[in-house]
Amino acid sequence: MIVSFVDGRRIAVPLAWFPRLAAASRAQLENWELPGGGEGIHWPGLDEDISVAGLLRGERAAG
Repeated sequence: MIVSFVDGRRIAVPLAWFPRLAAASRAQLENWELPGGGEGIHWPGLDEDISVAGLLRGERAAG
């Protein structure tokens, strides 16, 4: 997964770090939101949330 920030930075993390995303359909992956003013990414159909701070720290999905 590659996340691009408004300041031009980009971060890439393996999709395998997020099993729900790795198993999702393309349509599910394309249905995302930026809650909290862009503090994270939320996939409502997958019940998956990833924080920007967590991405920057290299955190994987819990569980």
